Amino acid sequence: MRTKLSPMQTLAIGLTLLAMFLGAGNIIFAPLVGQQAGQSSWVPMSAFLITGVGVVLLAIIVLARAGGRVEPLADRVHPVFSKGFCALMFLALGPLYVIPRTVSVVYEVALRPHLGASAGGSGWILFGFSLAFTALTIYLSLDTGKLVDRLGKMITPVFSVLLLAIIVKSLVTPMSPAQEAIEPYTSGAFLKGFTEGYFTMDALAALVFGGVFLQSIRALGVTKPREMTKVFINAGIITAIGLAILHISLAWIGATSVGVIGYMDNGGAVLAESSRYLLGTAGVVAMGVVVFLTGVTTNIACLASVSEYFDNTTPKVSYRAWVFIFGIAGLVFTNFGLNAVLETAVPILMLLYPLAITLILLVMLNKFFGGYRSVYIGAMLGAGVIAVFDAVKSAGVLVTEIDGFLAFLPLFAEGGGWILPAILGGVLGYVVARVRGEEPRVYLSTAAADGAEQQAETHSPASATEIPAQPTAR
Repeated sequence: MRTKLSPMQTLAIGLTLLAMFLGAGNIIFAPLVGQQAGQSSWVPMSAFLITGVGVVLLAIIVLARAGGRVEPLADRVHPVFSKGFCALMFLALGPLYVIPRTVSVVYEVALRPHLGASAGGSGWILFGFSLAFTALTIYLSLDTGKLVDRLGKMITPVFSVLLLAIIVKSLVTPMSPAQEAIEPYTSGAFLKGFTEGYFTMDALAALVFGGVFLQSIRALGVTKPREMTKVFINAGIITAIGLAILHISLAWIGATSVGVIGYMDNGGAVLAESSRYLLGTAGVVAMGVVVFLTGVTTNIACLASVSEYFDNTTPKVSYRAWVFIFGIAGLVFTNFGLNAVLETAVPILMLLYPLAITLILLVMLNKFFGGYRSVYIGAMLGAGVIAVFDAVKSAGVLVTEIDGFLAFLPLFAEGGGWILPAILGGVLGYVVARVRGEEPRVYLSTAAADGAEQQAETHSPASATEIPAQPTAR
């Protein structure tokens, strides 16, 4: 039985994971940051890379420790929290938001520019396109064991070459000098870039993709926990490097585009018009192909991941059945229109992202506070309460009242109001744990888990890599 992979196989797996993250919605944020921040783009992009890339790598590392599943990590807070958090996160990364958003973006960028004004706005054309796109996604998602061949070896190289051609052309012959920064980057640019990184959704995606990604690794014959963790983390490093290079390059395109195409309302338009200027009609076609292929990879990853999660939690319904259920649900939501999808999902995102970042950091720091459950609960409550207010505010409800009520919180106006309450909640939880005399919760390392493979065969994959050595005292 194979336990190690060749460097080329590891690279292919890394490209597979990178392909999962490179969605049509992912590549549209950095160009807009570049346009608006101009000469000062390095400031918000530094912060953007923290939440859009750095937190992603941390998520991959902590997920590797949990056998590729987020549930045992969320269980550290409380099993009830775990069920609600995981279900909402998987649904948001699946049929509620990412899948319909991706299909809509692909339609708007790859197809609609080639239609007439009247035909482009036709609901029937959108329905026909989304039906065909969903059918393709469902077909490619039915066998996750073939993801490495389909994504890492086929689709990823194609769209990488096309996108690289546009980026290289922008570097060799810059479109125009970068302009001065405009709102919202004239002040508070770093924190604005930090929260803008939320909208890539990559930290959440990392937690969602873990299970289906490890299935791909197992399909290559790697089954030992230590080796699987090593492969997963190596793939994560490749992904982080690729994402960082991509976002920086796209921000450059945005920053140098204003002089020739003017300011655009969204990053998709920035890329489309920049491609037209740099490579003419061929550039428009190339960008359409890039967006189409990245849309396919994102939807495959999301549909397979959410189906795999619900297959594990509701085994009476098969994985294949969940693929069809969520694929059809995404099709329905797509045809409500992109604006409706975005308006519905942004509050969910504003709730989930602070919770996800807090959980990831707590797991990384676990040994420093003894793994006390009270610390997890306190920090998540602190972050969660403010995240709820941010979610309500982003839905356009009680905006003035919430701003006035929480104006005393540092960074609240910039979307970082949850940070201090999370820290204070964790500190308070630590004090409570020591006063109550809680026993520290120690989790086995991957190396220790290698010696527990027999137990792994009779328990969930997570139990092979992360097992409480001592229960929390009640």
